[in-house]
Amino acid sequence: MNDQTIFQTPSAYDFPLLIKQLLISPVANPGDGEIVYGDRVRHGYGTLFERIGKLANVLDNLAVPADATVAVMDWDSHRYLEGYFAIPMTGRVLQTVNIRLSPDQIAYTLNHARAHTLVVHRDFLAIVEAIRDHLSSVEHIVLIDEERTPPDTPLAIAGEFERLIAGATADYEFPDFDEQRLATLFFTSGTTGHPKGVYYSHRQMTLHTLGTVAILGSAASQGRFHRDDIYMPITPLFHAHAWGVPYAATMMGVKQVYPGRYEPEILLRLIREEQVTFCHCVSTILQMLLEHPDSEITDFGNLKMLIGGGPLPQGLARAALERGIDIFTGYGMSETGPVQTINHLTRKELHTDLDEQVRLRTRTGRPVFLCDVRTVDSQMNFLPRDGKTAGEVVFRSPWLTQGYHEDPGKSEELWRGGWLHSGDIGVFSPDGSLQITDRLKDVIKTGGEWVSSLELESLISRHPGVAEVAVIGIPDDRWGERPLALVVPGRTASPPTETDLKSHIQAYVDEGVIPGYAVPESVRFVEALEKTSVGKLDKKRLRSRYGQGR
Repeated sequence: MNDQTIFQTPSAYDFPLLIKQLLISPVANPGDGEIVYGDRVRHGYGTLFERIGKLANVLDNLAVPADATVAVMDWDSHRYLEGYFAIPMTGRVLQTVNIRLSPDQIAYTLNHARAHTLVVHRDFLAIVEAIRDHLSSVEHIVLIDEERTPPDTPLAIAGEFERLIAGATADYEFPDFDEQRLATLFFTSGTTGHPKGVYYSHRQMTLHTLGTVAILGSAASQGRFHRDDIYMPITPLFHAHAWGVPYAATMMGVKQVYPGRYEPEILLRLIREEQVTFCHCVSTILQMLLEHPDSEITDFGNLKMLIGGGPLPQGLARAALERGIDIFTGYGMSETGPVQTINHLTRKELHTDLDEQVRLRTRTGRPVFLCDVRTVDSQMNFLPRDGKTAGEVVFRSPWLTQGYHEDPGKSEELWRGGWLHSGDIGVFSPDGSLQITDRLKDVIKTGGEWVSSLELESLISRHPGVAEVAVIGIPDDRWGERPLALVVPGRTASPPTETDLKSHIQAYVDEGVIPGYAVPESVRFVEALEKTSVGKLDKKRLRSRYGQGR
C-alpha cells in the first residue's frame, strides 16, 4: 500500500474533539459531586446537565443564530459554568467579558466580537446602559436578576435568565461539527491601546483540558488535582477560561464551588465551610486572603493553591507555607490557552528545608505535556539549558491562539518565526525547569547590565515588614537607569524604613545572590500599587506615576 492514510469504515464514528465530549465521563459516572454557588445554590451534576440543555434551548428559542457570539457579564457562578458548555456546544461562540475593563473598552470588545446576545448580571446593568448607544451588534439582552424584581432600565430585556431556564426543556441533541470551529473568544487586559482578542477552537479547548488533567494528575504528591478534591476558582471565569480548570473539574466530576464576588471574607468562609482543597489565583489575591483577619480562623492545611498570572514572591511563598498551604506556580498567557508550565516538586525536593522550599516553589516550572517551550536570542536561535543563559520564552503547543481577532499585523508579530512570542525573559536549568526573570519591557538596564525587577521584588518581599513591592527603572544621567522600589508596608508594629530595606537587600549582595548594582537607588513607601484588571502589577502605570523619581 502506497497510501498510508488510515482506512475508515463508512459507518465508523469520527469522534471530533468537541467541548461536548468533556461531559461523557461525568454523565456516565455522575457520582456525588456538587455545584455550589456561594450560599445561594447547591445541586448535583444531574441538574448541571439539565441546565446546560435548557440554556441551549433558550438560545434557540431566542432565535440566536447558530454561529453567533454570546457574551457573558457575570460573577463567578454556576450560570457561568453552564455557559462554558452550552454556548459553544450549540456551535455558537462564548465571549467572556472582562467586567473590570472601562465601559469604553467593554463596548469595544463587544463590538469587535460582534456579540449578538449579551447575558448580563444586574450588577453590571448600569455599564450596559451607559454604552448602549455605542453597541453595534447586540440584539438580545438576557438579564440575570438575583433580586427577582424588575429593574428600572431603558434597555429592551429579552428575558430574565432563571425564568427563561425554567420555561425551557432539558432535552437537546448537541450537534457534531468541525472540531476547528471557534468555541471561545476573550480580550486581553493589555495596558496599551485597545484590548486584543484571542480565540480558541473546540479542538484546542478539549486538548487543553486533557493536558491540564494529565499534568495536574501526574504529580507524585504535591499539587495533585484528583477526583476527591473540592475545587474553587479564584481566577475570574472571564479571564483565560479561569486557566481552563473549570473544564477539567467538570470532566473529572469533582465538587465545584463558585464564590460570586471576590470578597476575602466570602472566599475564606467558603474555604472553611465547603472544605475547599484546590484553588488558583494571582499572588495579590493570596496576599489579600492571608492579611484578612478571618484567615486566623481558617485552616489551610488541606489547601493546594496554584499561583499564576505573574511571579510568586518568595516572602509570600514563605507565608503560605507557614500557614500550611501547598503552594506552587504555573505559567502561561492569555494567548497560550493558557497553561504552558506547572511547577510540581519531586519527592526529593519536598524533603528540603523551608528556605529551599521557598526557592523551589517560586520557580516557573516545567513544560506541560505536548508543550514545546524554548528560550531564544534575538535571531531566534535556541539557547542552552544551562541555568545561566537568558532569552525570550517562545511556545509551540496544540492550544495556542492562532492570532489576534481580526488583527493580522499584530498576529504576525506574535507568531514571528513560527513560534508564539511571550515577551518574557527566562532561563532554563539543566533539569528542564524554567525561571522567568522579567518581562522584556520591565527589565532594568543600569550601566550596561541587566537587572531583573522580578528577582528584586521577590527578595524584598522576604522582609517581614513588606506587604507588597514593585520595582521599576527610573532614568539616571550616569547609569541610564536605576531601580526604584515601591513598597506597601505590612501590618507590623514597627514599619520598616528605607535604611532597613536597603540593609536587607545588601545582605543578598554580600551573599553573592545579586550584584551590587542591583541595589535600588531609593525605596519609596506607598499606600497601594496600581494593578491591571486581573490583579497583576501595572508596571506601565507605575512607571508613568513614579518613573521620573518624583
